[in-house]
Amino acid sequence: MVTPPVVHDITFWYDPISPYAYLAFEALPTALMGLSVRVRYRPVLFAALLKAHGQLGPAEIPGKREWTYRQVAWLAHRQGVALDLPAAHPFNPLPLLRLALAAAADLSAGETNRHVTGLVFRHVWQGGGDPVAPGRLAELERLLQAQMAERGSDWPGADAEMVKQQLRRNTDEALAQGVFGVPTCTVSGRHFWGQDALPMLRAFLDGEAWFDGDGWHAPAALPAAVARR
Repeated sequence: MVTPPVVHDITFWYDPISPYAYLAFEALPTALMGLSVRVRYRPVLFAALLKAHGQLGPAEIPGKREWTYRQVAWLAHRQGVALDLPAAHPFNPLPLLRLALAAAADLSAGETNRHVTGLVFRHVWQGGGDPVAPGRLAELERLLQAQMAERGSDWPGADAEMVKQQLRRNTDEALAQGVFGVPTCTVSGRHFWGQDALPMLRAFLDGEAWFDGDGWHAPAALPAAVARR
């Protein structure tokens, strides 16, 4: 009897404001090639994660901001992915997050499919425009109309409040699970944060024994010698 392949259930937490989340999204199919997976793309508000942990985002810190843009441009070049910085960054991603959820096949699940997720990411990171300019938002909404119609979405009517509440639930659930940044891939209760964690995620999914040892578990018990206020 042939043993059926293990199907890995992965949650991909994202906010389109993050260029690293965009790069990870584009790299994910290659990283997971040959595996049986179910990826659940779940939008969250990155700013709320940062606030909950008392942090600033990379683009809010002088020096780190410029480095971030240089690094993601280089990473995109190496990855062979088109990446253009938007007209201004950071920006308020709420309209994009809500549009993405408005196009979800099942709003109560809080997930966007890969097609919708890709449209939203490329809206931000290709073309160099203002992601939240009214005209560009209207164009993105037009591109998402087919998905909205399939679900019978009443956007931006009665669905608007439900979309807002679902985004809050997604973000609250991410925080409750210990997610602190985007992109994060969660599988079997373990979080893999960052575009550069994809090789580590793949090693775990391939069953590498290291993940059962102290290399993974010991850091959680490491004491802090000093705490800055």
